[in-house]
Amino acid sequence: MRVLLASSEVVPYSKTGGLADVAGALPKALSRLECDVSVVTPRYTGFGARKGDVVSHETGELILSDLAVPFGGGIKYASVWRDYLDGAPVYFIDNVEYFGHGYIYGSGNFDVERFAFFSRAALELAKRLGGPPDLIHCNDWQTGFIPAYLATVYSQDPYYSRTATLFTIHNLAYQGFFDPNLLPHFGFRWDEYRYGMEFHNSASAMKAGIHYSTALSTVSPKYAQEIQTPEFGNKLDGLLRWRRNDLLGILNGVDYGDWNPETDPHLAANYSIDDLSGKLACKLDLLDRYHLPLDPEKPIVAIVSRLTVQKGIDLIAQAIWPMLDTGANFILLGSGGDSYEDFFQHVRDVKHNQVGVYFGYNNALAHQIEAGADIFLMPSAYEPCGLNQMYSLKYGTVPIVRGVGGLDDSIHNFDRTTEQGNGYKFYEYSSERLIEKFYEALMVYYDPALWRKLQRNGMREDLSWNRAAHNYIDAYQRVISARRR
Repeated sequence: MRVLLASSEVVPYSKTGGLADVAGALPKALSRLECDVSVVTPRYTGFGARKGDVVSHETGELILSDLAVPFGGGIKYASVWRDYLDGAPVYFIDNVEYFGHGYIYGSGNFDVERFAFFSRAALELAKRLGGPPDLIHCNDWQTGFIPAYLATVYSQDPYYSRTATLFTIHNLAYQGFFDPNLLPHFGFRWDEYRYGMEFHNSASAMKAGIHYSTALSTVSPKYAQEIQTPEFGNKLDGLLRWRRNDLLGILNGVDYGDWNPETDPHLAANYSIDDLSGKLACKLDLLDRYHLPLDPEKPIVAIVSRLTVQKGIDLIAQAIWPMLDTGANFILLGSGGDSYEDFFQHVRDVKHNQVGVYFGYNNALAHQIEAGADIFLMPSAYEPCGLNQMYSLKYGTVPIVRGVGGLDDSIHNFDRTTEQGNGYKFYEYSSERLIEKFYEALMVYYDPALWRKLQRNGMREDLSWNRAAHNYIDAYQRVISARRR
């Protein structure tokens, strides 16, 4: 089975969020299961230090300098670089006009044009690499044109006559809206807009992917259900209900090669489920890094997050003062709107002996927070999958989450009587419910034996990419069979 995975960001080469983690980890896991998988992604250049973008220029060897891409009414050219992720080849589409501006994502029509070009370039690249892929795994709106091109422009191309597409929705809220007048520039006809891309007098690359792909998936079973409702469907719920028989929910995994307290090189001390003593050293190290008093008795409550409403930051802002009144420490790593950054800086200034903040992203510090914190907050308004709650479980850090999307699938309320469960979750979008769960967690925190039981429950969970990769291979086989029928 030959699979080509297309993504706009891939760890360790480019990253703004969880999509990059998935696109970097899944191919490695698939390759270990002897799936013939390749990755294609843009090669971003021209970077300064824009907050929120993480890019490495270590992109391997130049293998093509003349990739011809029919686009914009003519031919544009791209170079192609190649590197490897644990044996899985990664191909980088290099075009300065579209990817040399010093950012991963921009906005508006030009941003959609960039990824329309990338989608067409990925299809032309596949034809230069050898035999056709059995399946192209597309991810979010930036690759939504790939199924559309295959169903229209390439519909009579014998090379792609048996190629299926799986379109994974990582976050339905970002849809790639653009001016329909650009469709001829991208190579589409007006009837293709009317039936597969039209969105309230605009056009949507996300809708193109949903409409034209062989099958759909999301990054958790709960999110697959949620996006078929008006509350979470972002006005595409009708189309998704229409395609519900082609829609799968596959929970993401964690790359335990990168996220494992037993081997993590970023930690002050390593530890395991059988010997948690190193976690205390990590806690003291974290307090020291944030210049807080070295008091290991007080719980550390932490977030590593974009500071946006989606992540429930408004609930945390409302709950933080009651949390601090308990004597707990609060640690933040993240960035977002000025109003949120200013608010948490103010809290830090007022409670400088309890609160530490770091605005931006720091990968090593993210690992150190997962290891050193006691409680991790993820009260999201919506969360297609979420990864930090999974990291937290592995590191013996207890998550408090809102029961949406993958948070609901992966976190189970701890019961003090049965001693079953791996964290805490609530459902109503309310700071009062968040505070209630925080107080519930504190009661267990001050019972060390029970807290150790809760920690170990989480550390035993298998949320590895090996598990998820098996599920993806099963899905690929079903989708390929459906395409060929």
